[in-house]
Amino acid sequence: MRRSVGLKVIALILVTAAAGVHVVEMDKKNYIADVSATQEEEKTTESSVLQEVESAEAKPTITEDGVLGEVFEPEEEPADDPVEIVMIGDVLMHDRVIDSGLQENGSYDYSALFAHVKDKVLGADLAMVDQETILGGTELGVSGYPVFNAPQEVGIAEAEAGFDVVLHANNHALDKGLEGIANTINFWESKYPWVGYVGINKNAEHQNALLYIEKNGIKFAVLNYTYGTNRNEDIEGSHYFVNFMDKELVERQLDEAEQNADFTIVCPHWGSEYNLSIDAEQEKWTGIFFKHGADLVIGAHPHVIEPVKMVSDGEKKMLVYYSLGNFVSATSESGDTITNRMVGGMADVTVGRDEAGNAVIQNYDVLPLVCHLGEKEVTAYFLSDYTEELAASNKILSQDPGFSLEKCQNLVKKIWEK
Repeated sequence: MRRSVGLKVIALILVTAAAGVHVVEMDKKNYIADVSATQEEEKTTESSVLQEVESAEAKPTITEDGVLGEVFEPEEEPADDPVEIVMIGDVLMHDRVIDSGLQENGSYDYSALFAHVKDKVLGADLAMVDQETILGGTELGVSGYPVFNAPQEVGIAEAEAGFDVVLHANNHALDKGLEGIANTINFWESKYPWVGYVGINKNAEHQNALLYIEKNGIKFAVLNYTYGTNRNEDIEGSHYFVNFMDKELVERQLDEAEQNADFTIVCPHWGSEYNLSIDAEQEKWTGIFFKHGADLVIGAHPHVIEPVKMVSDGEKKMLVYYSLGNFVSATSESGDTITNRMVGGMADVTVGRDEAGNAVIQNYDVLPLVCHLGEKEVTAYFLSDYTEELAASNKILSQDPGFSLEKCQNLVKKIWEK
C-alpha cells in the first residue's frame, strides 16, 4: 500500500518505475540537519533531487548528508528496542499565529512554533502532530477564524521539526472545500513524501489504504477520524475525502488494523470544546475503540486538556489521552478561562514487546506545555521550562489578566495529577 512507511529512519523517497515503488531510507536527524539551512536553498536542492529521482532508471542513492551520490547504509537497529511515540495537540492557526510567521519579504517561516520542543520530537521514534487547519496555501487565500486556511510553510516547519505523521481529520478540514484538501495532499506528497498524513483522502480507494509504520520490528497502524466538519453538506462525496467517525468505517478499519499491525493508534477529533472533562460521546467511542482492538487513543478538538486514563477489562489494556489541548493558538476572546486554552500537552508513550512477544505499552507520561504569545512570536514551551518572567510577558494577559505560571500549574494538577 502507498501508506506503508518504514521508520528506522523516517525519510523516504518514493520512486515510481516499471518495477514498482522503490524506497530509499536515511536518518531523519541527518536529513533535518541538511535541509534546515534556508528555505530557498531547500527548494532548489529539493527540486533538483526530485528531477534526478524521477528520471532514474535504477534505485537512487542517497549520501549521509541527504543528497544523491554513493549509497548510505544506516546501521541496523536491534529489533527488540522499544519505540518512543510522542504527539502534540492542536496547531490552531488563528490570525495572530499566521502573522507570527510573516517575514519582511512576504514569505512565511513557522520554525519558531516548534523551537522549544524540536529536540524532544527529533529524539522520538515516532512523532505526531494534530494539524487543526488545512494547508491550502496562499493560492486559496490565507485566513484565520472562522474559515481557516494556513500557509504551507506550517507543514515545512512541522517536517523540519521532525514530525513523522500529521493528522488532518478535524472540523476545519473542508473549510476550503476539496481544493484545500487537494492542495494539502499535493503538498505532502510532492514536498515531504516521507511524512505520513492521515484523515484526508483523494477518493474511496485512498481512504481504505491505512497508514502502517514499522519501527524496531513493531508494525503500527495510525488511524484518524473527526466527529464532523463545519462545511460538508454541499460537497458531494465528502465522506470519502475526510475520515468521519462513522461506526461502520471505524470498526472496519480497526478490524483491518488488528489483523495487520502489532499496535494500533487511534487519533479522534472528538469531545466538547472548552470542556475539561470527558463527555458521553467520548465514552461511547472509547468503548468502540477498545472492543475493536485499539491500543492507544490520543484525542484532540476540545482546545483544553482532559484526563488520561488506562482502560482495561483485566486482560487487554488501552491508554486514552482524551485531549492534549492546543499546542499553539491565539483566540480573540477574553475571560478568566482563556488560560485553559493556553495549556496543552505532549503525549509520551513507550511501546515494546512483552515476554509473549506482544507489542504493549511499557511506560507513558504527559508533558505539559504552555503557548506563549510574544510581541510577534508565537511558540510553546514545556511547562517545566516556563518561568514567571515569561508568564508576565505573555500577551494573553490582555485577554485573561489572571494568567500566570501558577494558574497553568494548578490546571495541570487538577486534570493530570489527581
